[in-house]
Amino acid sequence: MNRLLESSRYLIVVAVLFSLLAAIAAFIWGAIKTAAVIVSLIASSGKDPLAAVAFIELMDAFLIATGLLIFALGLYELFVHDLTLPEWLTLHGLHDLKVRLSSVVVLVMTVAFLEHLVEWKDPQGTFLFGAAVALVSAVLIAFSKLEEKE
Repeated sequence: MNRLLESSRYLIVVAVLFSLLAAIAAFIWGAIKTAAVIVSLIASSGKDPLAAVAFIELMDAFLIATGLLIFALGLYELFVHDLTLPEWLTLHGLHDLKVRLSSVVVLVMTVAFLEHLVEWKDPQGTFLFGAAVALVSAVLIAFSKLEEKE
């Protein structure tokens, strides 16, 4: 029974492989979006007023891809085998993985707010959206700091 339970940790490889596949797809998605933005920028001779929004959206795509990659690497390192990674990416427990992922979530929400802010269609909606992003970000940051002290 012990051997079976000890070997069951390798089930995490399923999550690692599919997270890695999703990360690859997201990086490709970001690359395709980048090419489309560049073509659009060239076609408009740089006069498209929403070009800044398009570049912000590119950051969002690559942040999501990075989050998926961090998740895949983190799960593998925690459950299967240590990897040779930069020190900032080395994980020592599930808390470290949650903190890394919540940092990416905060960045993605911030980028989404910037997109909303640049488009500026509904001032009250933008304010409420920004307040929601700030609240969730504050909770995630507090969560990572409180857990860090314990």
